[in-house]
Amino acid sequence: MIELAQLKVHSSFGQALVAEGAISEEELATALNLQEQSEERIGKLLIDIGALSETDLVKQLSSYLEIPYVTSEDFPQVPVVENTFSVGFMRECKFVPIRMEDNGRLVVAMADPLDRSTLDAIRLYTPYHDLTVVLAPESGILDLIEKFYGSQASSLGRIVEGMEEGEGLTDDEDIEHLKDLASEAPVIRLVNLIISRAIESRASDIHIEPFEKDLKVRYRIDGVLYDVESPPKRLKAAVISRIKIMARLNIAERRIPQDGRIQIKVLGKDLDLRVSTLPTLYGESVVMRILDKSNTQIYDLTRLGFNEAMYGNFEDLIMRPHGIILVTGPTGSGKTTTLYGALTKINLPDKKIITIEDPVEYQIAGINQIHVNTQIGLSFAAGLRSIVRQDPDVIMVGEVRDLETAEIAIRAALTGHLVFSTLHTNDAPSAIARMVDMGAEDYLLASSVLGVLAQRLVRVICPHCREEQPVEPGFLEEVGFPPHLPRRLFEGRGCKECSETGFLGRIGIFELMLMDDDIRRLTIGNTEANLLRKTAIANGMVTLRQDGFEKVSRGETTISEVLRVTQ
Repeated sequence: MIELAQLKVHSSFGQALVAEGAISEEELATALNLQEQSEERIGKLLIDIGALSETDLVKQLSSYLEIPYVTSEDFPQVPVVENTFSVGFMRECKFVPIRMEDNGRLVVAMADPLDRSTLDAIRLYTPYHDLTVVLAPESGILDLIEKFYGSQASSLGRIVEGMEEGEGLTDDEDIEHLKDLASEAPVIRLVNLIISRAIESRASDIHIEPFEKDLKVRYRIDGVLYDVESPPKRLKAAVISRIKIMARLNIAERRIPQDGRIQIKVLGKDLDLRVSTLPTLYGESVVMRILDKSNTQIYDLTRLGFNEAMYGNFEDLIMRPHGIILVTGPTGSGKTTTLYGALTKINLPDKKIITIEDPVEYQIAGINQIHVNTQIGLSFAAGLRSIVRQDPDVIMVGEVRDLETAEIAIRAALTGHLVFSTLHTNDAPSAIARMVDMGAEDYLLASSVLGVLAQRLVRVICPHCREEQPVEPGFLEEVGFPPHLPRRLFEGRGCKECSETGFLGRIGIFELMLMDDDIRRLTIGNTEANLLRKTAIANGMVTLRQDGFEKVSRGETTISEVLRVTQ
């Protein structure tokens, strides 16, 4: 919430934001219209309508005014000066001392660097006449004031305290009243804060869950859910209604699940939030999946965690002219990311690639992507049947869910198409058994399937706090750790970079079963998955756990992580 001192700066700064592409002309016009009605600062209004995050605004203003900015990471751990400025004065003028330089000059972080009267007051009534001003987010300044001089109240706490006690509504309240409440600035700021904190925490999902006595907010970070500071239960209806309005869902309908999406720009990133609501005993549960449209690294196969030999084999498969390549694993194991990486690798001008997905998670230039819509009859099978008529070279089917989809995919592979798809199985050999169970002909599977890749995601040890751990005698033998690998174990002790979790990011562990002559013969004989697995291992297949243990020996993850995802 940046405060600007002069109206002409408001206007010119807004135009500068448009010129930079930070906001659109429509968003600026909306903010200026609201400013005429409320006389609020333009920066605060841009944040309130979701056009910019507070951090983005600080960066843009820093560049515009040519004044350096700082983030909360640059703030001191202890107060710089004490018993000099009143807490009320700092709160009202939104400044805080952050550093004392060797020459006696005081560095002050301000939300409004053009507030000359505050700077004059500091010089006049305190010993600090030499000042250096830097920009900082208002919420960060107020948090630091509370931490050093106040009652430890958080940003979320201040927003809630700023709302009247009666602003919380029950689900039975009037819908129009609920719409009005969900459109008020405090509720908008509260929801924006929940989303922006999730982005800063590297969360992949936001869970908002109502219970009997509280409203719980949790972030899924690196595949694990963590509790975070939550608003009071009385704000349940307002918060959920605000999210439903942003996702263009029906706020009056609370009896059936709904799905929607929110496109928003936070911390300089273009995000796509997939919103799902589900009626529960104490109200609607909301889950927002965060998709970063600007993150192109997810498409790079070399960054997913393949070892050299497996990467070479998988690359050979995806370069084949026809056949089926299956990727298996539970929900959230990174199957779609691997498929996107494979498609990006072979996305050349001489190939036509069409995908049918549920939903389309990321858009890839040069690839025709179709979104499943069962309400109008566009299922995987129906879409795949039409895709084949489009003369594609490569087809990706989001998931093989039934016999009809499996048969069309097999037919496409046998008629000269390269087909990618996913299955929900625990390991690679089980994929063949699953397809046979669906009713697919075993001899057609043997002829069309090129290979099956099973995968999981394990958390990566934080490189900033990684340290070697002692190995207990007999422990490695007990868990089946290969004797030929280096026997050094590492863990992260927890630090600021990883939010004290000891982990930072995730990497894949893989199991690639190639359809060689032995596997084809067993497939035609309708052999059980266990025998397929034993034969594949005998022919050189590296299992998920073995691949995980290799990453443990390299200090990338922990044994407990590998055991957690491969049990």
